[in-house]
Amino acid sequence: MKKILIALAFASGSLLSSFAGAGEVKVTWQDPDKYSDIRPSNENRDSFRAGVFKELGQVFADLGKKLPDDVQWNVTVTDLDLAGDVRPMMRPGGNDIRVIKDIYWPRMSFNYTMTDAKGQIIAQATENISDMGFMTFRPINAGNFPYETKMIEDWFQKQLKSNKFPVK
Repeated sequence: MKKILIALAFASGSLLSSFAGAGEVKVTWQDPDKYSDIRPSNENRDSFRAGVFKELGQVFADLGKKLPDDVQWNVTVTDLDLAGDVRPMMRPGGNDIRVIKDIYWPRMSFNYTMTDAKGQIIAQATENISDMGFMTFRPINAGNFPYETKMIEDWFQKQLKSNKFPVK
C-alpha cells in the first residue's frame, strides 16, 4: 500500500504538491497567476489558492493509489477554471460571491508523464479536460471543489478503461 506525504513548496512561480510513497505522484501548479479562474469569493487569495492546490492535489494522489506501486506520475497543471464565476456584490460591505450556473463549467489543462520503476515512459500527454454537464451531478460531502474533483476522476477512469494507464 502506498504511503502519502504531502509537501507544499513555492518554486519559481509554481506550487508543487508531492505525494510520495512506494509509487509517487507529483503535481506542479505552473504559473497560477495566469489561470483562467482561481479567484476566491470571500477569503484571502493566497489561502484560497493553497486550499485549491491541496484539495485537487490530493485528488490526483488518491487516483495514483489505483496505479501500480512502482509508477511515478508527474502532473503539471497549466490552467484551471473553477466551476462558477466570481461576482462582486453591489452593496456596501458585501463580499464577492461565486455564482454556479451551467454556463460556467469547470476546466483544467495539464501535462503528465507516467514512468515505471526503470524510468521508462509508460504514458505521456497534454490534456484539456472540462465537464459541460457538471450541473447534472449533485455533490454530497464531496469537499470544497466537488465539480472539479468529479471532472478529474471521470477523466482518470476513462484512461483506465481505454488501457492508457496501468492498473494494479
